[in-house]
Amino acid sequence: MLFSEVYGTYYNVLAELLSKAVEGDLTQETMFRIVRQKGFEESVLTIPEALKNQTWPLITKDCTTPLEHKPTMPLTTLQKRWLKALLNDPRIRLFDPPMEGLEDVEPLYPPDTFVYFDRYNDGDPFEDPEYIRHFRCILSAIHHKRWLRLQFTGNKGTTHCWKCIPYKLEYSAKDDKFRLISANSRSTLSINLGRVKACFLLEPYADEDYRPKPMKKRILVLELTDDRNALERVMLHFSHLDKETQRIDGNRYKITLYYEQEDETELLIRVLSFGPVLKVVFPDDFVKKLCERLEKQKRMRTQD
Repeated sequence: MLFSEVYGTYYNVLAELLSKAVEGDLTQETMFRIVRQKGFEESVLTIPEALKNQTWPLITKDCTTPLEHKPTMPLTTLQKRWLKALLNDPRIRLFDPPMEGLEDVEPLYPPDTFVYFDRYNDGDPFEDPEYIRHFRCILSAIHHKRWLRLQFTGNKGTTHCWKCIPYKLEYSAKDDKFRLISANSRSTLSINLGRVKACFLLEPYADEDYRPKPMKKRILVLELTDDRNALERVMLHFSHLDKETQRIDGNRYKITLYYEQEDETELLIRVLSFGPVLKVVFPDDFVKKLCERLEKQKRMRTQD
């Protein structure tokens, strides 16, 4: 609301129209084109008419303006404080955003204002100097289309070396972690940035080298009984995954989740946490792993 109220769409559209008028390049055709591109659908019915009948006496009928200089849109103190609060977020600072003009501004709120109740506590070390260096090296490789050589620790603690084209960075709000989607001519790999031990920029690559193969996602089909608001809880719990939800009858729903192989263990734990209201329909190997985990828990209780 801070920006939409002061620097909303109408202000941005009018600023561009006035800039064109000051330059002497504004025509009726240009006016309608800018309004259609920059404004809302109904803006072409309101903005040109308001200028034409001089409700807004900013542009004359011959598309000139009494203004001598292009309009500027300086930030208010409130907006500067809001931006300073955002830039204090260690995840945003990973991108090394400019801080000019905000040095003496008090943040609108401190970083510990928000308490995340649905987030894991083992997020990435966003303020660790090595993590920041690896992140920016990967980001540079993505922007400048360079090959990367990565050394990282696998799930079993083994160190791997991987030469790849960095495809994109993804952030999981649930896990509070970044991961790199990368590829070479053989396969596509997702790497958690917290596991990266070393990162090296290599030679540029050409667009025609190849396109990264899409990572094949696994499918999990669940049947939900909406008891004690279970549907809402499941939708919130799996909000970070691609999903399809279909009502079967009454309070029963079919939910199809799409996930990556490396997230399977965590998914097993989450499904088990819902107890009898959530039934795994497909695939059979996921059901088998659920049974194995339950047997393991049962043996541990017996030993205690």
